[in-house]
Amino acid sequence: MTERTRIILTGATLMAMLLPALAQNSNAPSQSTAPTQTTGPASSGTTPTPTTTSPGPETWKQAQQRKWNQKDRIAKGVADGQLTAGEAANLEKKESQLNQEERTMKAEDNGHLTTADRATLQKQQNNLSNQIYKDDHNGAVQNSDPNNKVDKRAENQQDRIAQGINSGKMNAGQAANLEKQEAGINQEAKADRKANGGYLTKQEKAQINHQQNNLSSQIYKDKHNGHKRH
Repeated sequence: MTERTRIILTGATLMAMLLPALAQNSNAPSQSTAPTQTTGPASSGTTPTPTTTSPGPETWKQAQQRKWNQKDRIAKGVADGQLTAGEAANLEKKESQLNQEERTMKAEDNGHLTTADRATLQKQQNNLSNQIYKDDHNGAVQNSDPNNKVDKRAENQQDRIAQGINSGKMNAGQAANLEKQEAGINQEAKADRKANGGYLTKQEKAQINHQQNNLSSQIYKDKHNGHKRH
């Protein structure tokens, strides 16, 4: 075998060995075309919607305005008779308790309210707001017989209490106490009427009038003692 023939055969053998490797490399994907990762769901191709957070608690100024609004709503309900004395007493008691809770919270934090404190008070004011609405729309009224002198006197007392609340001359604690007394007088008159066929005796009228006089004096004192609502 000549030298030329040997070289040709050796080259042919090397080519036969290299062809499969070359074919495999030509079918492999290039690095420049590698798939890109996506951040959204594969089905839609969009990114997930971020979770929204609930708004924070009211600012101090907003909370104070809310308190004034609550008081005004109670005063209006008392004035127009849509809130009975018992309902008003309960609402004012709750408002008084909220005010005391706020003072306690401030005392524990150097005169300030924490974010958690404000959130707690806001939730409680929301509950009170709902109760005001329910009591104002439940059909119970303070005076169902405006021509009756006893009921008319009670209505006048309610008007004076409402004026004290609305003007800020009475705080929630004072209003709650007055309304509780008024509710007691109203309940007594209701029981007396029930026991006497729907009427009040002369003695019963005198007794109720005496109690209303005492209440009237207390209303005057509370409106002029310099204690403002807060």
